[in-house]
Amino acid sequence: MEETHGYNLTLCLLKLSDEDFMEFKDSLRKVLGFKPKPIPRTKIATASRRGLAMLLNKHYPGQVWDIVLSLSQRAKWKKLFDRAERLKRDERRPYKETMEIIFKYIWDFENYIHVPSHEYNIITEMQHRTLKDIFDLQLESVTAVILGNKGEGKTTFLRKAMLDWAAGDLWQNRFHYVFFFSLMSLNNITELSLAQLILSKLSESSETLEDIVSDPRRILFILEGFDYLKFDLGLQTNLCNDWRKKAPTQIVLSSLLQKVMLQESSLLLELGNLSVPKIYPLLQKPREITIGGYTEASVKYYCCSFMHSFKKGSEIFNYLQAIQLLLTLCKNPYKRWMVCRTLKCQFKRGEKLNIAFKPDSVLYTSFMVSSFRAKYAGYPSRQNRNKLMTLCTLAVEGMWKSVFVFKYEDLLRNGISESEQILWMKMYFLNTRGDCFVFYHPALQLYFAALFYFLRQDKDKHHPIIGSLPQLLREIYAHGQNQWLLTGKFVFGIATEKIAAILEPHFGFIPCEKMRQEIFKCFRSLSQGECGEKLISPQSLFDSLVENQEEQFITQVMDMFEEMTVDISSADVLSVATTCLLKSQSLKKLHLHIQQRVFSEIYNPEDGDLEVFKHEKKLGKCDISSEACGVIATSLTKCKVKHLSLVENPLKNKGVMLVCEILKHPSCVLETLMLSYCCFTFIACGHLYEALLHNKYLSLLDLSSNFLEDTGVNILCEALKDPRCNLRELWLSGCYLTSDCCKAISAVLSCNQNLKTLKLGSNNIQDTGIKQLCEALRNPGCKLQCLGLDMCEFTTDSCADLALALTTCKTLTVLSLDWMTLGHNGLELLCEALNHRACNLKVLGLDKSAFCEESQILLQDVEKKNNLIILHYPWIKEENKKRGVRLVWNSKN
Repeated sequence: MEETHGYNLTLCLLKLSDEDFMEFKDSLRKVLGFKPKPIPRTKIATASRRGLAMLLNKHYPGQVWDIVLSLSQRAKWKKLFDRAERLKRDERRPYKETMEIIFKYIWDFENYIHVPSHEYNIITEMQHRTLKDIFDLQLESVTAVILGNKGEGKTTFLRKAMLDWAAGDLWQNRFHYVFFFSLMSLNNITELSLAQLILSKLSESSETLEDIVSDPRRILFILEGFDYLKFDLGLQTNLCNDWRKKAPTQIVLSSLLQKVMLQESSLLLELGNLSVPKIYPLLQKPREITIGGYTEASVKYYCCSFMHSFKKGSEIFNYLQAIQLLLTLCKNPYKRWMVCRTLKCQFKRGEKLNIAFKPDSVLYTSFMVSSFRAKYAGYPSRQNRNKLMTLCTLAVEGMWKSVFVFKYEDLLRNGISESEQILWMKMYFLNTRGDCFVFYHPALQLYFAALFYFLRQDKDKHHPIIGSLPQLLREIYAHGQNQWLLTGKFVFGIATEKIAAILEPHFGFIPCEKMRQEIFKCFRSLSQGECGEKLISPQSLFDSLVENQEEQFITQVMDMFEEMTVDISSADVLSVATTCLLKSQSLKKLHLHIQQRVFSEIYNPEDGDLEVFKHEKKLGKCDISSEACGVIATSLTKCKVKHLSLVENPLKNKGVMLVCEILKHPSCVLETLMLSYCCFTFIACGHLYEALLHNKYLSLLDLSSNFLEDTGVNILCEALKDPRCNLRELWLSGCYLTSDCCKAISAVLSCNQNLKTLKLGSNNIQDTGIKQLCEALRNPGCKLQCLGLDMCEFTTDSCADLALALTTCKTLTVLSLDWMTLGHNGLELLCEALNHRACNLKVLGLDKSAFCEESQILLQDVEKKNNLIILHYPWIKEENKKRGVRLVWNSKN
């Protein structure tokens, strides 16, 4: 848990120059050397101004100002002495003033923005304006979330909001208290109270806890780091409304999020891609702000600010501008910082500007090697490998333990010496956080964790906490440990000859081929479901394969799978999935689930503000564009897909047309096509007509719940009468049909020897249509086996026709009359036919509970006598399985 001890002293030390601060720390080490249990020398040497203040408060509570005053009486530190005297007399200050000191320090020394405060507000003007508007003057409880991809500056945006509030520039008439908590520091705390959390921020403030919580409407909690929190907050029971009560950490946080505890307070949350599906459903009417990339002008300003030179900064920007992909990448703040840091090292070495940056694994490796060379150039590769291995071990141990904030002892235990701690910080691999250490960015820790598996050797001592590479891969891809997904991606990325070529000159042999074989072995096992484990998220695999970028490797992995169910949640996800699916030569069944409206082509005023529409995703159904549908359709021939479900996506007529074009292709081997609820009309039936005549393999076509009308079905019937049509199943439920189309359908049933299943449920067929269909069933040429007539608006008068058909049609084994309310007399006719020796029916769709007791007894007798199955929803499971219908948000099967 982060505390605020020592910020008055921090403010004092900030007045020292870097040179004077180093000299101050040298003098401090000498003075403290005479005290019992002195602070280790390296802790003092590596400490930042803030970290040193916290160290002193922790080790010498109540003595800190005396120690500082004893040192600052030297003439050159006279100003420090005077300031220390003033702060000692007035140590406790208002909370808001303390926060301004803290977050001014964080802004100046602990972020990689390198942009002045006022310039940053201009860059994020739209988001900053939204932030003001969301928390208006009315004292209502509000929950807001900051969304965006990893490294795009969500935490920085929140830190700046905190600084603006403390400085009096934001929410002045709204919040009296704003508390900022980094959740990754809570991973090792199993129990706490909200009171403890708040008190950890009040250690140097004059306000009391009771004063603060007396009006919760005036409190805002800012929480960041949900992606790295190990606790499951999706709890619905045992929540706590007492902010004073100690409880398990997840209970306290979940109670705060779900407005059980301090329900009148407001929340501002940072959610990454990993935490959105876990946290978002818990929130009450959340408002959204999306952090996007920077503009080109902002990137240029950053480069000049970073280099402290307009000339050098412009040179770097011109280099970026000449490579469009690199310039686009640099709109992500953290990646831009890595690029500029790497190029700055090249400047210092007098080298020509040149950076490998695609994919992310290459960028991280380029940055790491460039920074490492700055301090260890010329050292033997074995020595370099051993040094780097200590940092990688710290990273991977932290990952397996869900630790992102490390104590001094953690570094020593993993072999990081006192001098190396300082060097890792100078290389921007580590940073201080109070008297603890963190990696410069959480993503950097996950990179070093992946690198661990490539640097370790068989002779290395086994670490009891750290799992093997197969264990890591199974945790990520079979058990859904999404917090480690970035590590998995880095493993795939580092296992390439390209990255080996960057690493080997400095760290010796990198066993890429061995690692690739480990990956193949793991996914071969998952594809076969060995040990009850299987791939639960193909999209995670796709992301990792794209990180590798070696076409042969991607194909080898994809060819291990014959069936996949893929959830498409964004246009980017579709692009990545397409890249991988096109490499597969073995895929036979593909289920696609579209979760969000990610393919919308037209802005609808009902969607709200246009700017918000451009920058934010909204949940709902998807309008798949013609282009997107074309991409999906193209994969049908290249991947040899045999089953495709696109249900509940508005493909519309144009989308169906593109699918049909591919169906006509000689290489298309699709056998099952599910297009229910796809928003097309009878116009699409002309394209389906041609596809049915040209495709030799298609056996099941689901067109249910589309506006085909009689016109569309008449067109399809013309294709079905053609001997070239091989279709065996046609689903037409809910297609707005009437009895007018039954003549054409009857003609098909009389002559088509291939069609075995016809589902006409939820259409206005009526008695007239039933009569025509039954006449066709009595035709010797009819080979139909399964007929769906549920909810077809006919009456008991049709029972005589149905009874005659049941005793005449030799092939009919399944008939659904579900949801039909038939009179007892009509039911008697049907039962008489069912008892007839010429009737071959095996399954009757009917809701027995909807009938009177007399009718129910009659049906039960028929069941027993003929081994007949009578059930409600006779084929719901089969339909859902083929359509791939399931709960998308929470499903893991």
